[in-house]
Amino acid sequence: MRTAQLRGLKVVVFGLCLAPFGKLLLETFGVAGLTLGANPVEELLHRCGLWGLNFLLITLTVTPLRQLTGWTWLTRLRRMLGLFAFFYVLLHFLVYLGLDQRFALGPVFEDVTERPYITLGFAALLILLALAATSTRGMMRRLGRRWKALHRWVYVAAILGVWHFYWQVKLDTLDATLYALALAVLLGFRLWRRVLGRAGPAQSRAGSTSAP
Repeated sequence: MRTAQLRGLKVVVFGLCLAPFGKLLLETFGVAGLTLGANPVEELLHRCGLWGLNFLLITLTVTPLRQLTGWTWLTRLRRMLGLFAFFYVLLHFLVYLGLDQRFALGPVFEDVTERPYITLGFAALLILLALAATSTRGMMRRLGRRWKALHRWVYVAAILGVWHFYWQVKLDTLDATLYALALAVLLGFRLWRRVLGRAGPAQSRAGSTSAP
């Protein structure tokens, strides 16, 4: 893909990623008859968290899709998608902190330390914060090999995010279960590719020693 085409694609993807936030703003302020319903704070919490999880899984889809299709340009979108995942998860937390808890740090601290599903969500947020802060090329150069090791924590953040969602919904767990299955497929694909990658060189060595 040419540079100009890639830039145009990035603009389009950026707009699509920002669209859920724009819709939430319109609904929050009641523009054009849009509304968040009877419990706007709860709806905002749910929607921001869900979009954060959506973008986290979309980000994890980039590598398998690139490997299956050969579309190498997909990797150029991964950083943007990951940052939007952090953006929506951060919004989720800020809605909880500001609108739900009115910046009462005492109750927030109690929730984080005593309510397991909030503990999981907060841990995922901290991981994504570290990944967002080190997502630049400059940090990649400074950290060297440690950068890849650090950014593998995105898998932990995704697991914690899905777990947080599952525990939070309590009774109606269908959606959370579907997210868990999607994550299992994405992680399972990576494990399968790694096993194949290790088996390939081993088979090649075995073939070379047995060849006449």
